[in-house]
Amino acid sequence: MYPVPPARNGGLSRTLAVALVVPLQGPAGVFGPSCELAAQLAAEELNAAGGVLDREVRLIVVDGGAPPERVAAEVEALVSLGAVDAVVGWHTSAVRRALVPRIAGRVPYVYTAQYEGGEDTPGVFLTGETDAAQLLPAMRVLAEEAGVRRWCTVGNDYVWPRVTARGARRYARACGGRVRDEVFVPLGTYEFEPVLRRIERCQADAVLMLLVGDDAVRFNRAFSAYGLHQRCLRLSTHMDENILLATGAGGTEGLWAAAGYFETLATAESLHFSGRYAARFGVEAPVVGSLGESCFEGLRLLAALAERARSLDVRAMCAAGDTVAYEGPRGVLRLRGNHLDQRLYLARADAFDFDIVAQL
Repeated sequence: MYPVPPARNGGLSRTLAVALVVPLQGPAGVFGPSCELAAQLAAEELNAAGGVLDREVRLIVVDGGAPPERVAAEVEALVSLGAVDAVVGWHTSAVRRALVPRIAGRVPYVYTAQYEGGEDTPGVFLTGETDAAQLLPAMRVLAEEAGVRRWCTVGNDYVWPRVTARGARRYARACGGRVRDEVFVPLGTYEFEPVLRRIERCQADAVLMLLVGDDAVRFNRAFSAYGLHQRCLRLSTHMDENILLATGAGGTEGLWAAAGYFETLATAESLHFSGRYAARFGVEAPVVGSLGESCFEGLRLLAALAERARSLDVRAMCAAGDTVAYEGPRGVLRLRGNHLDQRLYLARADAFDFDIVAQL
């Protein structure tokens, strides 16, 4: 059971309760701990500075790795009970699509995952990278610098990979190539040999990897064991250092990633964030890559919206959205519509780290 705030008697509770929806199980569970800790750091820092609207931020963790309808029902119940004032977190687009009809307009909802784009529901604010801004320039760099012309898309079978795959066909043509095959597998897939045979048959120069968490880990290992890493690159828009660590150094050769943040990003803002995170949780804490760090961004954006609107009212936040800016680990960020405008990077895996090679 979840705590229900005391009766407000027309006033405001002294706390601002936020449902933090992050994966604690399933393929994405591999980076769930970094999502939790990054959000915890954001909440603690906000509270140390006086809270949000003079209210202490309190996180209520919801397992976003459960089936989408179950997650949506749990979050809707929290909203209906008045137990949470806002929803923030990294979870799949399938979960987001289940959540939006249940909570949109009732409480602010900050979705932090890289996703397929196109979400314009009032009251839904997005910190994650989108395909149009991220994937096309990354594919163009690989076409120009590595001669990639023939692509094969390999993704999990749900909305984000399916929609992204459609865009990738256009992007490949714009870069002078084409997608020669597409393969979609269920979340939680263990056996990738049939997929690897299809990659080999289509003679792909590169694989667009749209796999989540542990599925990406298993695919990377199988890809290298099959020997495809010797003649075929991989590009992922959904990759972080936790997945590299789980894959092992032998499975990351020829692997590229595009994101708005990497743990190795050497800017003043990112280095300051890394130092604070290590000081708070220790050097052995889960690595915070783009996926976990997005939850820090989500809390910071919620706070910036609330302070600018001087309210948690969804309509007031929407009206204030285009004037909202804040400084975080990704630098100074501004809302454009309901999406954060941010710098994006292309990086090459180097064993357990990423070597950033270009700003997109």
